[in-house]
Amino acid sequence: MPKGYRVSVCRTISAPERLAAYNKLAAPAVRAGGGRVLVRGGRVVAHDAGIAERTVLIEFDSFEQAVAARESAAYQEALVALSDGVERDFRIVEGID
Repeated sequence: MPKGYRVSVCRTISAPERLAAYNKLAAPAVRAGGGRVLVRGGRVVAHDAGIAERTVLIEFDSFEQAVAARESAAYQEALVALSDGVERDFRIVEGID
């Protein structure tokens, strides 16, 4: 079964304190949903129309598990804390096996 991945790239961070509050809630929610953080921040080299800001990559055992973790009550609470503190490109993708 192909794995699922959540990919998030911040375009802008307008409220670092909201991002910090989100991180405190999101990390345990992701772990509870079976997610494993592969990339969080770190160095970025962007090409073409790429964004050289904070990037997060989380792996799940399946696409469905990644979607369910995003929809969980615990993660929804994290999103409330984040509010409009960042502008980001967030997507869930299915691996190729």
